[in-house]
Amino acid sequence: MSTQFPTDPAANLATLIRCPSVTPAEGGALSALHEMISPMGFAVDRPVFSADGTPDIENLYARLSGNGPHLMFAGHTDVVPVGDEAAWTHPPFGAEIHDGMMYGRGAVDMKGGIACFVAAVARHLEKNGPLKGSVSLLITGDEEGPAINGTDKLLEWAAKRGETWDASVVGEPTNPNTLGDAIKIGRRGSMSADIVVHGRQGHAAYPHLADNAVRGMVTLVEALLHPAFDEGTGDFQATNLEVTTIDVGNPALNVLPARAKASFNIRFNDTWSVETLQAEIRNRLERAAGRTELRPGREEKIAFDLVWRDRPSPVFLTRNEKLTAALGASVEAVTGRKPQLTTSGGTSDGRFIKDYCPVVEFGLVGQTMHMVDERVAVADLETLTQIYQRFLEDWFS
Repeated sequence: MSTQFPTDPAANLATLIRCPSVTPAEGGALSALHEMISPMGFAVDRPVFSADGTPDIENLYARLSGNGPHLMFAGHTDVVPVGDEAAWTHPPFGAEIHDGMMYGRGAVDMKGGIACFVAAVARHLEKNGPLKGSVSLLITGDEEGPAINGTDKLLEWAAKRGETWDASVVGEPTNPNTLGDAIKIGRRGSMSADIVVHGRQGHAAYPHLADNAVRGMVTLVEALLHPAFDEGTGDFQATNLEVTTIDVGNPALNVLPARAKASFNIRFNDTWSVETLQAEIRNRLERAAGRTELRPGREEKIAFDLVWRDRPSPVFLTRNEKLTAALGASVEAVTGRKPQLTTSGGTSDGRFIKDYCPVVEFGLVGQTMHMVDERVAVADLETLTQIYQRFLEDWFS
């Protein structure tokens, strides 16, 4: 039996890394995972979802059924592009091991987490026999892309088939420095928008005859950056708004532009909802539009448009003592570290899963994710597998 079951996380990861699944390509990764888990008795579906203007995405849903609670492990096999391949010390899809480190795109984000969880389930079955419940794998190929034809639709598809879950673990690389540092129990929300300021083109030597859109944009941007939106809460760090680009498209140094565009992203805590934060930002801009310090002689307000990007991500926090206690105890038992329960970092597919069941995130150390020479310590793969295995035993008991 042991020769059939994928109990070695390093071997599992090497198989997955060697599949060049750069989003949105499946790259053989889901097929490799399908072949890996089938001997354990998982029933596997691989639905493909589509939407106008986005690539078709293949996903994988697999369930090992038993009597008892249902645990979902969620993740993704798609990876970001390798960047400058010549800058890699080892081939990005080679899964080569050097000085105890396995190199490859997706090593930590997040094929490594998948490889370890699969190994943990395999070891659990060999040691204890059938699970006292059900385990499912919800794996997308769209997390690093637009996230339109992936986890969100896969959850809806599974729910329509009657699937329900008691809890979920997302295997993203959550640990900042050392395995066992942190479990993520929530995420701040995220929204993006564009501001377009409309002025009047003119000669730089005759500003009174024009209305420089840059002056208006500087005024509006300043209103968004100051004062701070909040000071944070007991569970979340402070809200921060970051202007990510300001574009004028003006090639002439002696021409005042008639149009300026800025884009921003804001990460927000549970002080705000999507609706209240959008209202606050609109109010700040409306008030600032009447300021004239940078537009002397102008009585009319700054003319601007505010356009919200699609699909804001709401803030969420998981309060489920059984889930967090069982995972925290498993981490501490294996590593000797008591993990911090944190909500730091960006968004993840947990924002979709939270609508179906309690969700937490725990995976490898994320220091090299998305970088050239992405890599993971082979020893960490074994440690994470042991954590997942102990968690399975504790949670199902």
